[in-house]
Amino acid sequence: MRRDDPGTMVNPRPLERKMAFTLYEHPLSSYCQKAKTAFYEKDIPFESRMLDGSEPVASDFAALWPIGKFPALTHGDRFVFDATGIIEYLDALHPRSAPLLPADPVAAAEARMMDRFFDNYVNYPQQRIVVGRIGRDDATREPQWRAALERAYAWLEKRLAGREWAVGQGFTLADCAAAPALLYADWTHAIPRDHGALHAYRARLLTRASYARALDEARPYRHMFPLGAPEGRD
Repeated sequence: MRRDDPGTMVNPRPLERKMAFTLYEHPLSSYCQKAKTAFYEKDIPFESRMLDGSEPVASDFAALWPIGKFPALTHGDRFVFDATGIIEYLDALHPRSAPLLPADPVAAAEARMMDRFFDNYVNYPQQRIVVGRIGRDDATREPQWRAALERAYAWLEKRLAGREWAVGQGFTLADCAAAPALLYADWTHAIPRDHGALHAYRARLLTRASYARALDEARPYRHMFPLGAPEGRD
Protein backbone atom coordinates (compact mmCIF):
# COMPACT_ATOMS: atom_id res chain seq x y z
CA MET A 1 0.00 0.00 0.00
CA ARG A 2 1.26 3.51 -0.83
CA ARG A 3 0.13 6.60 1.06
CA ASP A 4 -0.16 9.62 -1.28
CA ASP A 5 -1.87 11.91 1.25
CA PRO A 6 -3.28 11.52 4.75
CA GLY A 7 -6.72 10.55 3.43
CA THR A 8 -5.86 8.34 0.46
CA MET A 9 -4.41 4.85 0.34
CA VAL A 10 -3.44 3.63 -3.15
CA ASN A 11 -2.69 0.01 -4.05
CA PRO A 12 -1.25 -0.20 -7.60
CA ARG A 13 -1.18 -3.97 -7.82
CA PRO A 14 -4.61 -4.79 -9.33
CA LEU A 15 -3.82 -2.72 -12.45
CA GLU A 16 -0.30 -4.09 -12.64
CA ARG A 17 -1.58 -7.65 -12.57
CA LYS A 18 -3.68 -7.01 -15.69
CA MET A 19 -0.75 -5.79 -17.81
CA ALA A 20 1.01 -8.30 -20.04
CA PHE A 21 4.44 -9.68 -19.14
CA THR A 22 6.96 -9.95 -21.97
CA LEU A 23 10.12 -11.95 -21.30
CA TYR A 24 13.18 -11.59 -23.52
CA GLU A 25 14.97 -14.91 -23.26
CA HIS A 26 16.61 -17.95 -24.80
CA PRO A 27 15.48 -21.36 -23.49
CA LEU A 28 19.02 -22.77 -23.19
CA SER A 29 20.17 -20.00 -20.84
CA SER A 30 20.36 -21.07 -17.21
CA TYR A 31 19.27 -17.63 -16.03
CA CYS A 32 16.29 -17.63 -18.40
CA GLN A 33 15.30 -21.07 -17.10
CA LYS A 34 15.56 -19.68 -13.59
CA ALA A 35 13.14 -16.83 -14.36
CA LYS A 36 10.74 -19.06 -16.32
CA THR A 37 10.58 -21.52 -13.44
CA ALA A 38 9.16 -18.72 -11.31
CA PHE A 39 6.54 -17.86 -13.94
CA TYR A 40 5.47 -21.50 -14.17
CA GLU A 41 5.59 -22.06 -10.42
CA LYS A 42 3.29 -19.10 -9.87
CA ASP A 43 1.16 -19.88 -12.97
CA ILE A 44 1.65 -16.40 -14.44
CA PRO A 45 1.22 -16.16 -18.23
CA PHE A 46 3.83 -14.31 -20.25
CA GLU A 47 4.87 -13.68 -23.84
CA SER A 48 8.27 -15.05 -24.78
CA ARG A 49 10.46 -13.08 -27.19
CA MET A 50 13.25 -15.35 -28.38
CA LEU A 51 16.73 -13.84 -28.41
CA ASP A 52 18.33 -15.93 -31.15
CA GLY A 53 19.75 -13.03 -33.16
CA SER A 54 16.77 -12.72 -35.49
CA GLU A 55 15.13 -9.43 -36.33
CA PRO A 56 13.19 -7.46 -35.22
CA VAL A 57 13.47 -8.90 -31.69
CA ALA A 58 17.24 -8.38 -31.56
CA SER A 59 16.94 -4.70 -32.50
CA ASP A 60 14.06 -4.17 -30.08
CA PHE A 61 16.06 -5.72 -27.25
CA ALA A 62 19.20 -3.72 -28.06
CA ALA A 63 17.20 -0.50 -27.92
CA LEU A 64 15.47 -1.56 -24.72
CA TRP A 65 18.53 -2.81 -22.85
CA PRO A 66 21.94 -1.71 -24.18
CA ILE A 67 23.69 -3.87 -21.57
CA GLY A 68 22.44 -6.86 -23.58
CA LYS A 69 22.18 -9.41 -20.77
CA PHE A 70 19.12 -11.62 -20.58
CA PRO A 71 16.57 -12.47 -19.30
CA ALA A 72 14.82 -9.11 -19.18
CA LEU A 73 11.18 -8.32 -18.59
CA THR A 74 8.76 -5.62 -19.65
CA HIS A 75 5.48 -5.13 -17.83
CA GLY A 76 3.53 -2.16 -19.07
CA ASP A 77 5.99 0.72 -18.89
CA ARG A 78 8.19 -1.08 -16.37
CA PHE A 79 11.46 -2.78 -17.22
CA VAL A 80 13.05 -5.41 -14.98
CA PHE A 81 16.43 -7.02 -15.62
CA ASP A 82 18.27 -9.98 -14.05
CA ALA A 83 16.59 -13.29 -13.20
CA THR A 84 16.64 -12.62 -9.46
CA GLY A 85 15.13 -9.17 -9.97
CA ILE A 86 12.40 -10.64 -12.17
CA ILE A 87 11.50 -13.29 -9.60
CA GLU A 88 11.36 -10.78 -6.77
CA TYR A 89 9.17 -8.52 -8.92
CA LEU A 90 6.75 -11.36 -9.70
CA ASP A 91 6.59 -12.31 -6.05
CA ALA A 92 5.87 -8.71 -5.05
CA LEU A 93 2.95 -8.54 -7.49
CA HIS A 94 1.62 -12.04 -6.73
CA PRO A 95 2.60 -12.71 -3.10
CA ARG A 96 -0.13 -15.27 -2.43
CA SER A 97 0.39 -17.41 -5.53
CA ALA A 98 3.13 -19.96 -4.73
CA PRO A 99 5.27 -17.41 -2.83
CA LEU A 100 8.95 -17.74 -3.66
CA LEU A 101 10.17 -15.64 -0.75
CA PRO A 102 9.14 -16.79 2.73
CA ALA A 103 6.97 -14.46 4.79
CA ASP A 104 9.42 -14.72 7.67
CA PRO A 105 12.11 -12.08 7.00
CA VAL A 106 14.93 -14.25 8.33
CA ALA A 107 13.91 -17.13 6.07
CA ALA A 108 13.57 -14.68 3.17
CA ALA A 109 17.12 -13.47 3.82
CA GLU A 110 18.28 -17.10 3.77
CA ALA A 111 16.51 -17.69 0.44
CA ARG A 112 18.25 -14.64 -1.05
CA MET A 113 21.58 -15.81 0.35
CA MET A 114 21.19 -19.26 -1.23
CA ASP A 115 20.11 -17.68 -4.51
CA ARG A 116 23.42 -15.86 -4.58
CA PHE A 117 25.27 -19.07 -3.69
CA PHE A 118 23.90 -20.92 -6.70
CA ASP A 119 24.53 -18.01 -9.05
CA ASN A 120 27.99 -17.11 -7.78
CA TYR A 121 29.51 -20.41 -6.63
CA VAL A 122 27.86 -22.96 -8.94
CA ASN A 123 26.73 -21.16 -12.09
CA TYR A 124 29.72 -18.83 -12.34
CA PRO A 125 32.57 -21.41 -12.23
CA GLN A 126 30.59 -23.72 -14.54
CA GLN A 127 30.26 -20.94 -17.09
CA ARG A 128 33.94 -20.04 -16.81
CA ILE A 129 34.85 -23.62 -17.78
CA VAL A 130 32.58 -23.44 -20.82
CA VAL A 131 33.83 -20.06 -22.05
CA GLY A 132 37.40 -21.25 -21.56
CA ARG A 133 36.72 -24.27 -23.77
CA ILE A 134 35.34 -22.11 -26.58
CA GLY A 135 38.26 -19.69 -26.43
CA ARG A 136 36.58 -16.73 -24.77
CA ASP A 137 38.43 -17.02 -21.46
CA ASP A 138 41.76 -18.29 -20.16
CA ALA A 139 41.47 -22.08 -20.53
CA THR A 140 44.49 -22.60 -18.23
CA ARG A 141 42.26 -21.57 -15.31
CA GLU A 142 39.93 -24.55 -15.80
CA PRO A 143 41.43 -26.51 -12.85
CA GLN A 144 40.69 -23.52 -10.61
CA TRP A 145 37.03 -23.50 -11.66
CA ARG A 146 36.69 -27.25 -11.26
CA ALA A 147 38.13 -26.99 -7.75
CA ALA A 148 35.60 -24.23 -7.00
CA LEU A 149 32.76 -26.52 -8.07
CA GLU A 150 34.13 -29.32 -5.89
CA ARG A 151 34.09 -26.98 -2.87
CA ALA A 152 30.55 -25.85 -3.67
CA TYR A 153 29.36 -29.44 -4.05
CA ALA A 154 30.90 -30.47 -0.73
CA TRP A 155 29.32 -27.53 1.08
CA LEU A 156 25.91 -28.22 -0.45
CA GLU A 157 26.13 -31.91 0.43
CA LYS A 158 26.38 -31.01 4.12
CA ARG A 159 23.79 -28.26 3.97
CA LEU A 160 21.15 -30.30 2.16
CA ALA A 161 21.25 -33.27 4.52
CA GLY A 162 17.71 -33.70 5.82
CA ARG A 163 16.30 -30.88 3.67
CA GLU A 164 13.80 -31.19 0.85
CA TRP A 165 14.58 -27.77 -0.63
CA ALA A 166 17.36 -25.23 -0.20
CA VAL A 167 15.53 -23.28 2.51
CA GLY A 168 13.34 -25.33 4.83
CA GLN A 169 10.54 -27.35 3.25
CA GLY A 170 9.18 -24.77 0.79
CA PHE A 171 10.22 -24.19 -2.83
CA THR A 172 11.75 -20.70 -3.06
CA LEU A 173 13.77 -18.29 -5.14
CA ALA A 174 16.84 -20.31 -4.15
CA ASP A 175 15.47 -23.46 -5.79
CA CYS A 176 14.64 -21.55 -8.98
CA ALA A 177 18.34 -20.66 -9.10
CA ALA A 178 19.55 -24.11 -8.10
CA ALA A 179 17.73 -26.12 -10.78
CA PRO A 180 19.54 -24.83 -13.90
CA ALA A 181 22.78 -24.20 -12.01
CA LEU A 182 23.03 -27.83 -10.92
CA LEU A 183 21.82 -29.15 -14.27
CA TYR A 184 24.66 -27.53 -16.18
CA ALA A 185 27.25 -27.86 -13.42
CA ASP A 186 26.79 -31.65 -13.35
CA TRP A 187 27.07 -31.74 -17.14
CA THR A 188 30.32 -29.76 -16.94
CA HIS A 189 31.94 -31.27 -13.84
CA ALA A 190 30.04 -34.27 -12.53
CA ILE A 191 28.80 -34.19 -8.95
CA PRO A 192 30.71 -36.90 -7.05
CA ARG A 193 28.74 -40.13 -6.67
CA ASP A 194 29.10 -40.13 -2.89
CA HIS A 195 27.20 -36.81 -2.62
CA GLY A 196 23.86 -38.55 -2.10
CA ALA A 197 21.96 -35.59 -0.64
CA LEU A 198 23.03 -33.30 -3.49
CA HIS A 199 22.14 -35.86 -6.16
CA ALA A 200 18.72 -36.38 -4.56
CA TYR A 201 18.12 -32.63 -4.43
CA ARG A 202 19.10 -32.21 -8.08
CA ALA A 203 16.71 -35.03 -9.01
CA ARG A 204 13.86 -33.34 -7.11
CA LEU A 205 14.55 -30.09 -8.95
CA LEU A 206 14.54 -31.76 -12.37
CA THR A 207 11.14 -33.33 -11.72
CA ARG A 208 9.54 -30.22 -10.23
CA ALA A 209 6.75 -29.41 -12.71
CA SER A 210 7.72 -25.74 -13.06
CA TYR A 211 11.38 -26.44 -13.84
CA ALA A 212 10.62 -29.53 -15.93
CA ARG A 213 8.56 -27.31 -18.21
CA ALA A 214 11.40 -24.82 -18.65
CA LEU A 215 13.81 -27.69 -19.21
CA ASP A 216 11.60 -29.28 -21.88
CA GLU A 217 11.54 -25.99 -23.77
CA ALA A 218 15.34 -26.06 -23.89
CA ARG A 219 15.63 -29.59 -25.32
CA PRO A 220 15.53 -28.55 -29.01
CA TYR A 221 18.61 -26.37 -28.38
CA ARG A 222 20.79 -28.84 -26.46
CA HIS A 223 23.07 -29.37 -29.45
CA MET A 224 24.22 -25.79 -28.81
CA PHE A 225 25.73 -26.63 -25.40
CA PRO A 226 29.49 -26.37 -26.12
CA LEU A 227 30.56 -29.38 -24.03
CA GLY A 228 27.75 -31.64 -25.21
CA ALA A 229 24.69 -32.70 -23.23
CA PRO A 230 25.38 -36.06 -21.58
CA GLU A 231 22.80 -38.82 -21.81
CA GLY A 232 20.80 -39.69 -18.70
CA ARG A 233 21.83 -36.68 -16.59
CA ASP A 234 18.75 -34.51 -17.11
